[in-house]
Amino acid sequence: MLSPLFPPRLDNSYRGYRLALVIFGLVVLVRVAISLGSIFNGYLAASSADGIPLDTFPPAATQTILSMFATLGLSRLLLGLLCVLVLIRYRAMVPLLFAVLLFEQLGRQAIVYFLPVPRVGAPPVSAIHLTILALLIVGLALSLLTRKPSTE
Repeated sequence: MLSPLFPPRLDNSYRGYRLALVIFGLVVLVRVAISLGSIFNGYLAASSADGIPLDTFPPAATQTILSMFATLGLSRLLLGLLCVLVLIRYRAMVPLLFAVLLFEQLGRQAIVYFLPVPRVGAPPVSAIHLTILALLIVGLALSLLTRKPSTE
């Protein structure tokens, strides 16, 4: 069952369910959009989507937070571009990238749980992250299952 995580050859042969590819593409698209928002409009992303009260911090602290948002956005963008490459050219790696994205998502949520960020109100970021988490779990499961060959 876990052998699809580490394929013997990195090629475009994919044996999981096609719905997993759709989920993978959707998750990657959302994550790339979020990363671009963090890079190019970090203030809006931090203050509205994440609910971080930037107006209450000194200017140096706000600048530090925005810089960290941009660098995190760049890291997520590069991972997203790797996922696009896998989706286009190396589909045998889709299950592995699902697992990487899932562990990254779980790791970030664990860090925020143990080191909470002060937030104002109920920002939409929590619902977005839970939706992405659910999609990653379903997508990983579908990508690990092998489709039965069609009998035409």
